[in-house]
Amino acid sequence: MKLFLLKLVAMIVGHVPHFMLLPMGRLLGAVMFRFARRHRETAYDNIRQSFKEQVSEEEVRIIALGTFINLALNFLEFMRLPWLKASDLKGYVEIEGLEHLETAHASGKGTIICTAHFGNWELLGATLGLIGFPLEVVVRNPDHPVFDNFIAWVRTSSGNNSVHKSKAMLRLMRALKKNGNVGILLDQNVTRREGVFVDFLGRSACTNKGPALLASASSTTVLPTFIIRDNMTHRVIIKEPLKLVNTGNKEDDMVENTAIMTRAIEEMIKTYPEQWFWVHRRWKTRHDSPM
Repeated sequence: MKLFLLKLVAMIVGHVPHFMLLPMGRLLGAVMFRFARRHRETAYDNIRQSFKEQVSEEEVRIIALGTFINLALNFLEFMRLPWLKASDLKGYVEIEGLEHLETAHASGKGTIICTAHFGNWELLGATLGLIGFPLEVVVRNPDHPVFDNFIAWVRTSSGNNSVHKSKAMLRLMRALKKNGNVGILLDQNVTRREGVFVDFLGRSACTNKGPALLASASSTTVLPTFIIRDNMTHRVIIKEPLKLVNTGNKEDDMVENTAIMTRAIEEMIKTYPEQWFWVHRRWKTRHDSPM
């Protein structure tokens, strides 16, 4: 019954006329910004620490507010994904660099899509699925079964599959061997056991080592791929393959390749700061944190 109600809400919100979403998202984002004090303060602190004297307090506030508005718009657009068709992408989502994905796919070794909680990342996955490059997307293990089932229903509507972290590596290797595409968001905090420390926006951040290990084990192409919001239209940018290192030193290569992937994300955040997920405690794990 709860899942049915969530789907009903999605159907209602998902069929709101497109022109109404922008004012609705701006209003909802402003309300979230006003009342979600803890997340607002987290965003403020992250922005200040990342840009230091490069931004004024007013610019910090503007970036944080932009983040909340982007998240509100993401929520509204997420509800539309189950009914999104490939034909709907024209005039809505522009794609740059598709040739990089096509070339990687032609190699027969699969592709790792390296991205972040940036822009409307859920729409990014849906777009790739709808144009014929469905993803195996790594997600957190379930916290709330009904809500997780709802999210999985939305994501799979575009042809993508969700892979829980605890079962990820083997399934992802199998997908790559079948020339599949793996989507990994590499911008969230992980435990010391799960990650390695690399520089991210001027601070040491514990970062998932899995993508670097997967890339090394599969010898596949890693494409930094992002989606940029422009009000209610979007631009997907598929960049050239990352030049990863392979010196034969597995541990050093893992750290360096994780840093290479992280720098690709950092570059996008510096260019479009209001589109990143500043409300997350990205630097929570420290060198002295428990394993």
